[in-house]
Amino acid sequence: MILPVGLTLDIAVQQFLDHLRVERELSVATLGAYGHDLAAFSRFAAAKKLSDLASVRPVHILEYLSALTDNALSARSQARALVALRQFFRFLKTERLCDANPTEDVDLPRFGRPLPTFLTVAEVDLLLAAPDRRTDRGARDGTMLETLYATGLRVSELVKLRLPDINFEAGYLITVGKGGKQRLVPLGEAAVAALRSYVEGARPRFLRPGRGANTDALFLTRLGRRMTRQGFWKILGTHARAAGIRKEISPHKLRHSFATHLVERGADLRAVQAMLGHADIGTTEIYTHLSRAHLRTVYDRFHPRA
Repeated sequence: MILPVGLTLDIAVQQFLDHLRVERELSVATLGAYGHDLAAFSRFAAAKKLSDLASVRPVHILEYLSALTDNALSARSQARALVALRQFFRFLKTERLCDANPTEDVDLPRFGRPLPTFLTVAEVDLLLAAPDRRTDRGARDGTMLETLYATGLRVSELVKLRLPDINFEAGYLITVGKGGKQRLVPLGEAAVAALRSYVEGARPRFLRPGRGANTDALFLTRLGRRMTRQGFWKILGTHARAAGIRKEISPHKLRHSFATHLVERGADLRAVQAMLGHADIGTTEIYTHLSRAHLRTVYDRFHPRA
């Protein structure tokens, strides 16, 4: 295969990272992880004198992973490196910059997935009570937190919500998740009440003439623009500290809390899968392990002969 003139491995990596940033809107941290892993492979390729992308074969991928093992890199880090390379070569193949993906037949031994961490119901209650909802910012922040915990949305889905996506009467919202798949997610009474109050009260006061005054974005910044993921991360951290929560906090931790609390109370796993937007129920099954761990804790704590 003849690659475009001047397309070195480093340039191809940069094109891939630009694709992740613009098209897939990945976070700065995730982009940094991809960049770190692909830069390491670029150094390996240079040392092996691999002249172009087309010269990379499965054997080179295996040699690279073996080198990572020799450098005492953990199995999890090796798996992350392989995922980065798979995504990279898949992108190149899709863009017709290479004929084959040399990572397709390369695999790593399976290893245990760590159980996701989550907030207790009491901690969620403290978090939701932290914003001062008598103020416009507090009403907005509280509504975002209520909506996230009520639905288990990804943070990217939360900040992309539009006014037409909320059905107050039926009590659900519409979101578009990974792969452009649309799904309906129920809303509890508390979330519906918070959303209605915010839309009718605080939200109009965030609108600014000439600065997106006609926007249909649901959650707005003080400048009248659509809330960003980074902006919400800061909001969440501020209120978690105010609530006295010492655990490391993130929007995804609220998503884990949403799913865990449902499963602990007997929710059907298929229903939880649909609400989370998981393509594979195997991803959702992690919460059954959490539920079993919860049952073990309850048993050990309360059974007289535990």
